[in-house]
Amino acid sequence: MGTRSERDPLGERAVPSDAYYGIQTARALENFPISGLRAPAHLVTATVLIKKAAALANVALQRLDSRIGDAIVRAADEILNGALRDQFVVDVYQAGAGTSHNMNTNEVLANRAAELLGGKRGEYRDVHPNDHVNMGQSTNDVFPTATRLALLLAHAALVTNARALAESLERKAVAFDRVLKVGRTHLQDAVPMTLGQEFGGYAACIVRGADDVDRAAEQLKELNLGATAVGTGLNAGDDYTAAAVANLSRLTGFNLRPAENRFRVTQSMGDVLAYSGAMRRLAVELGKVAGDLRLLSMGPRAGLAEIVLPAVQPGSSIMPGKVNPSIPEMVSQVCFQVIGCDTTVCMAAEAGQLELNVMMPVIAWNATHSSTILANAMDSLRTRCVDGIEADAERCRELLERSTAVATALSPYIGYAKTAEIAKESVRTGRPIRELVLEHGLLEAEKLDRILSAEVMTKPGIAGGTKP
Repeated sequence: MGTRSERDPLGERAVPSDAYYGIQTARALENFPISGLRAPAHLVTATVLIKKAAALANVALQRLDSRIGDAIVRAADEILNGALRDQFVVDVYQAGAGTSHNMNTNEVLANRAAELLGGKRGEYRDVHPNDHVNMGQSTNDVFPTATRLALLLAHAALVTNARALAESLERKAVAFDRVLKVGRTHLQDAVPMTLGQEFGGYAACIVRGADDVDRAAEQLKELNLGATAVGTGLNAGDDYTAAAVANLSRLTGFNLRPAENRFRVTQSMGDVLAYSGAMRRLAVELGKVAGDLRLLSMGPRAGLAEIVLPAVQPGSSIMPGKVNPSIPEMVSQVCFQVIGCDTTVCMAAEAGQLELNVMMPVIAWNATHSSTILANAMDSLRTRCVDGIEADAERCRELLERSTAVATALSPYIGYAKTAEIAKESVRTGRPIRELVLEHGLLEAEKLDRILSAEVMTKPGIAGGTKP
């Protein structure tokens, strides 16, 4: 592979002749051979959208020659349509603030725009990465804006998948509404409930998590684009900011707005932290549901086995016929990762200093990674697991009838202490609660039957009617 020579303020470097990136990207490749991870697709898209919006604004304000601006826009459109994605090569772990990512984008757009104008890659006479593509911008307003836009671009899939999962869980809640079972607290038997009530709780937890993510997304729509280096707007101006943000709103369909305080949004990544925190909450709720599905399906002979999960793959390389809760297991691992990503975002957001947070690259990668894997995990859980869950009503009833927790309904009638004695005697002797209550002459049979009705115990109030 041949090379071309390019120059920057530090001197000359060889760049692959067929590369659309330039010398600053080449230096980043030398400096940061860290993870092999590259900018997420949404972050690339967001950054290119910013460059397109800026070029349109600068042309409209007559700061940028329309011929050059049009070429930048055409190059941006090619990338937005999927071209040249392999040219965004800078490692996720890079110099602070995302300068390398910003320059990678500037160089790719400049070189492609130059080609469209009849020039050659690496010459920068017709289109310059800094003077033209980066006009009116700084990494310090581009990268925070790109991070917010990347999360907004992924937001719809995340929330849609969460709500779809909640709807699937709610459908199971309706289907299992009459399946009586024993509830459990502290992993011990508790009072009766229905399997439908349990699944309805799961659905509500996911909905509440999705609501939090939706609310947090509103903060991401406040942009510091036009703040340039420290928030003052030097080399940009309010007219540029208004035009560029309006262009971004039109291009994305989001109701974006200039930051009320540009210094806050330049200094702080708190809005992204809030969104990451909302994703963490959703992951925690999701992880609880996945863990419960594993518990409820444990067996099939020596566990609870109250529900049956769809079999999606053989469960063991040594035990024939074994089937594992593979999808919930995957979901749990995703939830752990999201929580870990949020911890990184939290620490990096706190590490901002004075007018800028230079830890933005790791914030952007972890937040966007969380959004992607969380959305995908919820989709898989719904389609590959929850939609196909079946209840074992007979097993649920069997475990309920073996439980002594139904004695709780007796407390309003015979008191807590006497109820505890009856429950302990039932455990010790294996005799049913009803039989012991009648033997001790504590309640009449007809009234006792009303009190110990499992169906009645799943509803609010005192079982069996009012206390005598």
